[in-house]
Amino acid sequence: MQVDSLVRARTRFAFILLGLGTMVGVSGCHRTVGPDVVATVNGKEIMRADLEKLYKASLGENQQEPSPEQANIVRLNTLKGMIDDEIVQQRAAKLNLAASDEDVNAKLTEIKAPYTQEEFDRQLKQRGLTLDDLKRQIRRGLTQTKLLNKEIESKINITDAEITNYYNTHKSEFNLIEPQYHLAQIVVTGTPPQQGGVQGRRAPNEAEAKKEIQSIYNRLESGEDFGTLAAQFSENANYASNGGDMGFVPESQLRGDTEVYSAMQSLKPSQVTQPMPVFDSAGPGHKVMGYAVYKLLSREAAGQRELNDPRVQQSIRQGLRERKAQLLQNAYYEMLHDDAKVKNYFAEQVLKQGAQ
Repeated sequence: MQVDSLVRARTRFAFILLGLGTMVGVSGCHRTVGPDVVATVNGKEIMRADLEKLYKASLGENQQEPSPEQANIVRLNTLKGMIDDEIVQQRAAKLNLAASDEDVNAKLTEIKAPYTQEEFDRQLKQRGLTLDDLKRQIRRGLTQTKLLNKEIESKINITDAEITNYYNTHKSEFNLIEPQYHLAQIVVTGTPPQQGGVQGRRAPNEAEAKKEIQSIYNRLESGEDFGTLAAQFSENANYASNGGDMGFVPESQLRGDTEVYSAMQSLKPSQVTQPMPVFDSAGPGHKVMGYAVYKLLSREAAGQRELNDPRVQQSIRQGLRERKAQLLQNAYYEMLHDDAKVKNYFAEQVLKQGAQ
């Protein structure tokens, strides 16, 4: 069900271009390219040591070393992500959209909030990161967000006519055949991060995840805003940016997670659950992957929802906006790549060795 699959979605890709987890170290330009350079982007070098650092992080913990062929496939995919990210960073710099020190420090403060200094330092060490590494990740991620906001998000306009047209052609989608629960979620997992983590603060094990979610729950109990904490700390990137809002979950789907369903029966709208385990799969033998708290935003009875319902309009507007944004982002990245001068020396090396 949707609730059970939230964590699995996080680990679907070993390297994600959109997010703060892109950790790339790049040296300055040189006239000659040495053996330690794996690629250049408009003359700027990407170093083998940085590729290897990301490659090792992508393997996670307690994982066997892949075959040489499989290892190089991972390296090639990782390097492609590093190249794409460097193209984006250079474009942002050209438009004077680089994140400021103030932006970076503010985000770092959010990341450190759940931890003592000792705990924070320990987590950096467990990930093989220095504070400067983390700041570099944050800066590049914030810079990318600023670029997309200016070049894509600011240019998207969803009209009332588009909303009406969508509703008229998808009216059945708004006819609820069963009760639905409008939920929000904050989730913290204990699985090893793939490349430093989207937020750079992912708990390294189940015990740490449980401790972190309890800290977040205590802050909720003290009156802090659920949406703000979700945006800061939830590891589900699909919902975190929207204050943890999961949308409407059909009752039959929610029943698939008996603990969450049972907890919802005792809640009134705007109330939150105690910290609850999140499992890797349903059924016998499932494993705890992390912990979450859920907020019941509303319960909706079965029946047709009309276009004049503000929630219907908001749902359609958000969906149309996300679709347009994805389309425009894909086209934008292709345009940037076409305009860039890229040399992938590692790919040439792999091809040469394979032909021998």
